[in-house]
Amino acid sequence: MPVFTTRHLVPVIVMAAACFAAPAMAQIVPAPTRSVELSGPRFGVTVLSDGVLRRLQERDIDVSPTISQFGWQFERQLYHTSSSVSVVTEWVGLLGGLDQGFAIPSLSWMVGLRTRNGAEFGLGPNITPGGTALVLAAGYTFKSSIMNVPVNLAVIPSRNGVRLTLLTGFSLR
Repeated sequence: MPVFTTRHLVPVIVMAAACFAAPAMAQIVPAPTRSVELSGPRFGVTVLSDGVLRRLQERDIDVSPTISQFGWQFERQLYHTSSSVSVVTEWVGLLGGLDQGFAIPSLSWMVGLRTRNGAEFGLGPNITPGGTALVLAAGYTFKSSIMNVPVNLAVIPSRNGVRLTLLTGFSLR
């Protein structure tokens, strides 16, 4: 009958530990990223530069330098509970100039970051009858119970001129 010594047990213990440890280590995965829908209405004003006004007039849209904006923002915020910064993606569809008898459509797709305290920054493409441009936006989202109230300032420089838009609205969490 063979005699087992501690010298024989060491390889068996090491092999058993390796077999049980590998599956256990594979179970350690980071917590999943969470997503929250923050869509809602938006309204505000846009100030148009002279070049943008001329471009719109070429398309028979004669408005003053300041126009109203009304629309909807489709927003999704992705975050992880251990991070102080969230990733935000949003589509913003607006109709401008309704106060002056025109419906000037505008569509923007933006991606950006939002801090846990509500400061945000984003950028993305924009298209209107006046042409295409890049939107640069910054703002702050005020939180009250289940309601968010964003206030954003966007600068939209293009080869026709600059548009400056101030928007607010709300969303429910």
